[in-house]
Amino acid sequence: MTCGVPTSNLLGPAEGHGFVQLMQQLPQERLIIALQAQAVIERALDETAKYVKSRNAFGKPLLDFQNTQFKLAEVKTNAVVGRVFCDYCINLLLAGRLDAATASMAKLWLTDRQCEIVDECLQLFGGYGYMMEYPIARMWTDSRVQKIYGGTNEIMKVLIARSL
Repeated sequence: MTCGVPTSNLLGPAEGHGFVQLMQQLPQERLIIALQAQAVIERALDETAKYVKSRNAFGKPLLDFQNTQFKLAEVKTNAVVGRVFCDYCINLLLAGRLDAATASMAKLWLTDRQCEIVDECLQLFGGYGYMMEYPIARMWTDSRVQKIYGGTNEIMKVLIARSL
């Protein structure tokens, strides 16, 4: 079945170039996915920090345990590094210089970190982390797809390798 679309509803500068236009926007799409990953990383850190301050085990808050401190120190470090990389990529995009390899690096690195960090944070929630009443459970469930859409992370590695 064919459907006519008026010329006034044309997206982009020329008819018949939709796929080319889509391909030209892939770096921006991948940056958006990276930014989503960064937002989840920061939220997971915030939710987990609140939880470990309020939850006690063996008579003291979970945050007082060295393992918890070390895990959250690693998460915080990754969150800050991720934010700096996101800001760098946004500046490149605004300047019209965000290339496919850099956008691919952002998507690859941040979505990998998202999955690792949300998993670490869920672990600190213990059994509660697996219950959907806690936001961390939903973040964990939703995180995995980030490494798939917008081009799988394996494809990101191919694109990055091409830039060498």
